[in-house]
Amino acid sequence: MKWMITLSLFSLTMTAAIAGTPPPPVEVDRATRLEVIDTLIAKLNANYVFPDKAQQAEVVLRKNQREGKYDGITDGKQLAKQLFDDIDGVVHDKHMFIDASARPVPPDDAMPPPPQTRAEWEKQVPPAVLERVLASNLGVEKVDHLSPKIGYLQLSSFAPAFLVSDKFAASMNALADTDGLIIDLRNNGGGGGESVALLISYFVDERTRLNDSWERATGITTQYWTQDKLDGKRYGGKKPVLILVGPDTKSAAESFAYQLQALKRATVIGERTWGGANASRPYRLSEHFAAFIPSRRSISPITHTNWEGTGVTPDVAAKVDDALAAAQDLMQRRLKGGAPRVAADK
Repeated sequence: MKWMITLSLFSLTMTAAIAGTPPPPVEVDRATRLEVIDTLIAKLNANYVFPDKAQQAEVVLRKNQREGKYDGITDGKQLAKQLFDDIDGVVHDKHMFIDASARPVPPDDAMPPPPQTRAEWEKQVPPAVLERVLASNLGVEKVDHLSPKIGYLQLSSFAPAFLVSDKFAASMNALADTDGLIIDLRNNGGGGGESVALLISYFVDERTRLNDSWERATGITTQYWTQDKLDGKRYGGKKPVLILVGPDTKSAAESFAYQLQALKRATVIGERTWGGANASRPYRLSEHFAAFIPSRRSISPITHTNWEGTGVTPDVAAKVDDALAAAQDLMQRRLKGGAPRVAADK
C-alpha cells in the first residue's frame, strides 16, 4: 500500500502549487522525443506489474516510432497524450498516466515515497496546499442519522491515515449508536490504502487479514491486516453495513468495497465501479516528462484476484442515483428481520 496514491491527489497538489499561474507549454524536439520514448519503454519493462503487457506496449511504440507517428509532435502535452493513448490500447490500466510538466521532474531516486507521518507530509507539500488541505473536511463529507437506527457516512476520498484518523474516529463515535450503517462511496476518487485498512478495522471484531500487495521489482508479497487499537468506537462485525458505489467509485474506494464484500462483511449496492486496482508510482522520463506506472498489484487472499479492469460488481444492482433509496429500503428490512444477509442479496 506504500505507493497506493491516486492521480487525482497528485494532480491536486501540482495544480494548487501553481494556482493562478498558467504553466508555459512544454516544447519537444527530436532528441526529447527519442529520450521520452526510450525511457518510457525501459521503465515499463522494468516496473509494470504485467511484464508481457509491457513487452506488447514496446512493440506498439517502436512500430509507431518507425512509421514516423511521433515525428511531427512538438507540443509536450500532445506527445504525452499520444503515447498514453498508444499504451492504453494494450494495457488498459486505470492507474497508468503520462504527463508533460512545465516544472522539472526530479530523478527517480529523488522522488520520496508517499509520507508516512504528518511531519513528513508537511515537509513535502507547498504551504498553499498545506493550508488548503488542513482547512478541508479531508474527504469526510457527511456524518448523519437517516433515522434513529440508521447511520450514514459519505466519503469523497481516503486521505492519508495520519491526517484523517481523527475524523474517522469522530465519525465512528457519532455513528456508534446506530443499528445499521450506509457508507456512500459513489463519488469517491480514492486515496491511500492505509486509510482503507484503518476504516475497515472499525467493522471487524478481531484481527483480520486484508488484501496482499505484490511488488514487481522485488517479487515480494506483503500481507496487510486490520488495526487492533483504534481511536474511535469500534462498530463491530455484526451490525449490517451497506456500501453505495458507482462508476465514480475509484481506486482506494473500490478497495474498501471489494475487501468488505469479499469478507462478507458488507453488501455493495449500485453500479459497477471504475476498475483500477494496481498501485502506481511516478517515474521520470526526461526533464519535463513523467509517467505513473503501476508497479504493485493488490491480491485478495479470499478471491485470489482484484477488481482491475472489471470494477467491483454490486451485490444489489441499482442505478447510481437510486442506490441510497434502495439501501434505505434494504436496511429497514434487515433491521426488522425481513431480509437475510449478503449471500441472499445477490
